Amino acid sequence: MKVAVVILNYNGAGWLSRFLPSVVSYSPDAEIVVADNASTDDSVAVVKDNFPTVRLVVLDRNYGFADGYNRALEQVTAEYYLLLNSDVEVTEGWLEPMLSFMEKHPVAVACQPKILSYNNKTHFEYAGASGGFIDRYGYPYCRGRLFNSVEEDKGQYDDVCRIFWATGAAMMVRSVAFRNAGGFDGRFFAHMEEVDLCWRMIARGGEIYVVPQSRVYHVGGATLSKGNPRKTFLNFRNNLLMLYKNLPDGELRGVMRTRTVFDYVAALKFLLGGAVGDFKAVLRARREYKRLRGEYAAQRCYNISQVTVPAVAERARFSLLWQYYVKGKKYFSKLN
Repeated sequence: MKVAVVILNYNGAGWLSRFLPSVVSYSPDAEIVVADNASTDDSVAVVKDNFPTVRLVVLDRNYGFADGYNRALEQVTAEYYLLLNSDVEVTEGWLEPMLSFMEKHPVAVACQPKILSYNNKTHFEYAGASGGFIDRYGYPYCRGRLFNSVEEDKGQYDDVCRIFWATGAAMMVRSVAFRNAGGFDGRFFAHMEEVDLCWRMIARGGEIYVVPQSRVYHVGGATLSKGNPRKTFLNFRNNLLMLYKNLPDGELRGVMRTRTVFDYVAALKFLLGGAVGDFKAVLRARREYKRLRGEYAAQRCYNISQVTVPAVAERARFSLLWQYYVKGKKYFSKLN
């Protein structure tokens, strides 16, 4: 099989009923797989009863996004995996531009479509927009979204472009590149796992692109809504672990010192804003990072040993916090 569209699901029966029909209709040449993370709702029954052409992989417990995909993809044979969230509506012909690009560019290891908001279809969607990047200190941003500032799609980011990370909401990745990079870090459970994977694939010489001629609509926040302390915890902890695993030796100490300051400022901002749960989540994330850092030392050494690209061009050298909050740059096109 050339392409397998793999949807990891957990208690998303409603999303499957709503959006799986578009995937089935508009992906005629792909195998469609729903990998269920031991849902407690009727997700399995929905697939069995309503989508006979969809292959169902049932996992024995909820492994989270990261290890759930790792375990599911062990059971899928295809040249390309298309990892797709259950709350994504795809459009007619959505696969062809990405597949054609990947076939013509063998150095490309992954790509993503343009991600628009399902609830506000004239605007980009937060998680991916038109391609992802990170700044010097690990803060992710996108063409079309800086922090909470989401742009209207006016075609300004419709060019195919090299990016740092492709969103896990809709990512096409070469299966061999996914395996060679070690897949997702299962210990992350959820959040930042695709950025970490993309960093490892780029550092090994791969290239990642956005192909905006492919377009999908994403609801977003279907599993953990923005502002959920659990999501805050995972984002902060996993981001720190990602930096520790992948930063060059010459940058590690300085970047992590600065991040310590930034994280405590963020925690204070949560507290002053009345978000006590998020305040506690940031502090807990810092503690967990310190506790787990030793367990990641060997992984860090291995990652550094596999680097073939000394400087990743798509990782910005500036501070996004400075650009956004001090210099007032709210649009991707205004960044240096």
